[in-house]
Amino acid sequence: MEHIVFLTGRLAQPSLERVLAGIEAAPFTWEVREIGLQVAALMTAEMIRRRVALPVQADRIIVPGRCRGDVEALSQHFGLPVQRGPEELKDLPRFFNREAKPVDLNEYEVAIFAEIVDAPRLSVAEIVERARRYVADGANVIDLGGLPETRFDHLAESVQALKAEGFQVSVDSVDTDELLRGGRAGADYLLSLTLDTLWLADEVAATPVLIPRHPADEASLHEAVSLMQRRGRPFLADAILDPIPFGLAGSIVRYHRLRERFPEAPIMMGIGNVTELTEADTTGINAVLFGLCAELDVAAVLTTQVSQHARRAVREADWARRIMHAASRNRSLPKGLSDALMTVHAKHPFPDTSEEIAQIAAQVRDPNFRVQVSAEGLHVYNRDGMRLGQGAFELWPQLHLEHDANHAFYMGVELAHAEIAWRLGKRYVQDQPLDWGCAVEQAAQDLDTWCAPGSTMATGRARAKPDGGNE
Repeated sequence: MEHIVFLTGRLAQPSLERVLAGIEAAPFTWEVREIGLQVAALMTAEMIRRRVALPVQADRIIVPGRCRGDVEALSQHFGLPVQRGPEELKDLPRFFNREAKPVDLNEYEVAIFAEIVDAPRLSVAEIVERARRYVADGANVIDLGGLPETRFDHLAESVQALKAEGFQVSVDSVDTDELLRGGRAGADYLLSLTLDTLWLADEVAATPVLIPRHPADEASLHEAVSLMQRRGRPFLADAILDPIPFGLAGSIVRYHRLRERFPEAPIMMGIGNVTELTEADTTGINAVLFGLCAELDVAAVLTTQVSQHARRAVREADWARRIMHAASRNRSLPKGLSDALMTVHAKHPFPDTSEEIAQIAAQVRDPNFRVQVSAEGLHVYNRDGMRLGQGAFELWPQLHLEHDANHAFYMGVELAHAEIAWRLGKRYVQDQPLDWGCAVEQAAQDLDTWCAPGSTMATGRARAKPDGGNE
């Protein structure tokens, strides 16, 4: 059985030992080593090299998740794998569960068509720039949307510019002339052809997306699909997803009947009618819609980013398709695979109880403030005692920082973060930004590099951090 050595600090050691002892049927034996520092979050690779003597009798060493420095160099130094654990020690059981059941989120089956809905009003350069952003967020095809009674004289030039960038392109219009011009310019797909306009597929090489004459006319869509199948021509079939409360449930039934009638037909689902026209967080909507796509074996979706509340639709779609593909492939619920779509709430927002935080606070002997959040509220403590409140303004008068501007600013920011986390049910870690999943761009933190003290620090050294959440 594998033997793992966990490195930690004095404040976290009891909590770490309790968590490890509570892992049922652990596939490893373990020991905890406190390496002579109070705060585990301040541990560095160089400190470990100096303080942990060779040899280490173990199969693996796990260091705190926020340990900075080159852990690969540590692996070479100790002659065995050195690995960062989760940032919060209470997450160790999930950490080992994921390690035992690795899930590949690089795979997906649903192609994302990202529509530029106002393409006729944009210059070619603006279209290309927006397309680059969509592709960076996960789009596979850039859809140029036409506008009613709006000339798109630079359509062919736009298609050619996007093709020059190496992008796949679709043209979306009710104007058959625009569809012809787009197809002749090199578009890969044409949206959307009915049984009456299917002749366009014989004029250009672009793959047509087939739709019914009107949403309820399933017969015309089925006839168009049968015709393309007899010809042996590629196509996508879209049964049209209706918005709430104007037929969403019925349209899902139409997609289900389409799949039953044509088990092998490639299906497209346009999801903008639901994400754009429902004032609710789009991450959850996308999760459900892509769950349906996985069950119906949908080949592609068309999504838009028009409303401000849907401005991350492409990125959310990319995560949703990967998560739902993994769940479908592994015949498992879409749980425990990724937190990317958990943008507002956290699954385990409060890892520490008030009692556990109080035990940690009782060991603190310095004046630096620590901030932690439990289900009861915000805990702020140092050597002078514990303050508990449910908001920044409630706690502020108890800190007595009126004459220390830098420290006051720092604590104001941290208390604001902590209050937001408590009210929403998010995970809070002092000195770390709140995790908003895929809803907010966040630069990846390079823990192999060193981090200078921030401008809010009262001294030239890093302020101590709460240790209840670190191994």
